[in-house]
Amino acid sequence: MELPEECWESIFNFLEHHRYFEPLSLVCNRFLSITNHLRHTLTITDPTLESLPRLLLRFPNLNTFIFRDFHGNLDSVLFQISHSGLPLKSLHVSNQRSFPLLGLKQLGSKMRNLTELNCSYIGSLKDSDLIEIGNCFPFLEVVDISYPDHGCGFSPNGSLDSNSFPGLVTDYGILGLASTLRRLRKIDLSGNPFITDQALASLSLNCLLLSEIGIRDCDFITQNGIALVMRKSGNLKSIFMKGVGIPSIDVRFKDSFAYARGLCELDLSNSFMSDELLCLVAEACLPLHKLVLSRCFCFTFDGICLLLSKYQSLTYLDLEGTNFLNDESMIELTKFLVNLTFINLSLCSKLTNSTFFNLTRNCPLLNIINMERTNIGVEEFPTEIVVNPRVKSLYLAWNNSLNDECIKMAAYVCPNLEALDVTYCSGITEEGILAILKGCLQIRCLQINRCEGVKNLEIDFELPKLEVLQAEGLGINDEALTSISKRCCWLSHLNLEGCLNVTARGVEGVIVNCKALKEMNLRWCNNVSADIVVWMVLSRPSLRKITLPRGSFPTVNQRKFFLGHGCLVCEG
Repeated sequence: MELPEECWESIFNFLEHHRYFEPLSLVCNRFLSITNHLRHTLTITDPTLESLPRLLLRFPNLNTFIFRDFHGNLDSVLFQISHSGLPLKSLHVSNQRSFPLLGLKQLGSKMRNLTELNCSYIGSLKDSDLIEIGNCFPFLEVVDISYPDHGCGFSPNGSLDSNSFPGLVTDYGILGLASTLRRLRKIDLSGNPFITDQALASLSLNCLLLSEIGIRDCDFITQNGIALVMRKSGNLKSIFMKGVGIPSIDVRFKDSFAYARGLCELDLSNSFMSDELLCLVAEACLPLHKLVLSRCFCFTFDGICLLLSKYQSLTYLDLEGTNFLNDESMIELTKFLVNLTFINLSLCSKLTNSTFFNLTRNCPLLNIINMERTNIGVEEFPTEIVVNPRVKSLYLAWNNSLNDECIKMAAYVCPNLEALDVTYCSGITEEGILAILKGCLQIRCLQINRCEGVKNLEIDFELPKLEVLQAEGLGINDEALTSISKRCCWLSHLNLEGCLNVTARGVEGVIVNCKALKEMNLRWCNNVSADIVVWMVLSRPSLRKITLPRGSFPTVNQRKFFLGHGCLVCEG
């Protein structure tokens, strides 16, 4: 009996990412049609441009467009999208040199139902742009205008250059935006240095549904402004700030936590964090599940212990740079962290193996552990080792004491590991890396950049799940590279920057064997000639980006030729 399309759609929806639709689409015309209708997101890069008209017709349910590494005419592309008739809901145009005013106006005339707009890190953003955003897309619910790039508007001595400076985001622009976006729920204002408390007052007054606000690196926003938004925004659930309490904590700010009854996520990075303030947060009885105190100072173990004892439902905890933490104190804190799924303890230099295995034992729901630049690798292993199948990601970069024995034990404790980063861990050799790969068959992303102990890496067993291999600066040779390519059939991203023993022969093996390869970085691979690039692009149609060896420069005509085949070729 043949299954109806609804059943196939339900089955395909279990796939974690639309990249897995590609092999399904090759099975038959019916699967091609189903996967085309299930695709909702399109990432537009330079190589995408030529095929964009066909893609807009092929995927009728696209509702999210993300521009990434895009250097073309953004206004022109937005014009194409505006005439596509697609049900557009989300648009990401971050990291662009200039604000695409004309394109967004055209888009707004055709697709006014946009609910999410990301304009972060965009060049020359100014008040008039924000007012146009509000006029074009009145139903926006999520807006990101963080960290606009105004570098061109400053003279060499750091003062404003009136001749080239196009404008700034100020309170006036935020007022114009807030007065038109009545449905606004989330906004990130971080990195806009000239907005003040008045901007927060405008948002609190006009955007009654506001639930999340980011105000990192906003120099003229004071504790009074933060206190106002926490008191007046009844639906506030998340607030992200930075540098609070320097030089001191204001009384109104302290008291504001008692009013923010719905606050679930609190980020106070790089702030003066006294035990008194932690006590007030604890007494507020908030429904907190995410707490970020990264690089905060002036609080003690007693303060953080009291806070965590009150919020044992926390799922996300960031204590990066909390220098007083040691293995003994972490034993006490983990008693309160039974629901934790993410923890960041990077730059806590007193933490060793004991803390790592204590976390995997006492935090049964833990999914991600970040312990970069700690002292993991030091101390003996505890006598009680408990397997934690929930741990999927380990970020252990820059730990010079980390060795093969420790990484082997990590593989035993975390058998379902999918991502591992041991960049700049000089004590690890290929023996430890192979143990991880053999013990963790679900691994998808492996970052072993600059691991001086890894001289080579020959693999003689299958790794069907590995998709990303970052092997920058290793002594890998052609034989090892060929063995990797034969065993990693789904490898899509390969970074070989600075691998001096790799030649064209090793690269050829990767191109032949890795049929899903999308990106390859050959910068500083001095024994690889750029002459091989034409063959690479023509032989592997899946390639989307190649970074050439240092000193190689594709001509304008060559770039156009490669882009015509869907691949962006960058100079080394």
